[in-house]
Amino acid sequence: MPITLADLQRKKANSEKVCMVTAYDYTMAKLCSEAGADMLLVGDSLGMVMLGYKDTVSVTMQDMIHHSRAVARGAEKPFVLTDMPFMSVRTGLRDAMINAGRLMAEGRANGVKIEGGRELAPMVTEMVRAGIPVMGHLGLTPQSVNALGGYRVQARALDAAQRLIEDAVALDEAGAFGIVLECLPDRLAALVSKNVHGITIGIGAGSACDGQVLVLQDLLGMYSDIRPKFVRQFAEGGVCIRDGVASYCAAVRDGTFPDSAHSFAMDDAVYEALETKWG
Repeated sequence: MPITLADLQRKKANSEKVCMVTAYDYTMAKLCSEAGADMLLVGDSLGMVMLGYKDTVSVTMQDMIHHSRAVARGAEKPFVLTDMPFMSVRTGLRDAMINAGRLMAEGRANGVKIEGGRELAPMVTEMVRAGIPVMGHLGLTPQSVNALGGYRVQARALDAAQRLIEDAVALDEAGAFGIVLECLPDRLAALVSKNVHGITIGIGAGSACDGQVLVLQDLLGMYSDIRPKFVRQFAEGGVCIRDGVASYCAAVRDGTFPDSAHSFAMDDAVYEALETKWG
């Protein structure tokens, strides 16, 4: 059975960790579903991971819809959460509602994620009233990375930490079913988790969150030159893929692929008749 919001809330109540991973296409969504992931995040990180952009700012609504729809087709069980891309919620309630609705209707998302604090609480309330499940995102918010001064830990000072807790409570009270906490001190994330009813999903925010999320390509070790502090590499995916493709290329070039085991035969009489005319 597909995982629902009630299932996620039950996990928090029972102190069961929620496992979220990013997915951007059908194949990876299907594999992550079979592996037991609870949630799949169609993150705007696809801009960097799948499209080769330097950041998430260039990702469009159409990009998100396209990838979300593909993930939804492969996600038999996980809850599919799709990012609202840059400026899709900041131009007014009407635009935000239309964009969120498109991600649900066209992208087949089960819910949407937005970056921002208490200033978005009224918008969250209206989305939830319209039947759109919303998850917040606090701490290091990639769409605002230029304003935040780069990719670094957030809310270490008292005032900033207090504001972040207040933002989390405001989003929670507005109806958000959960909040992603990114690049925060672990004890601050633990305090947030204690003070909100919804689930908290950490990425670089310690183990006290109600669940964790990582970019799939990071945890699979697809990149040898990028290793954020908060990422543990659970496989050597990049090495495996490079070695596999290199072996394929070598076999093609030396003529050992395809061999008879990977080819289709023809009746001798048919071939001889053809060879007489065309050979």
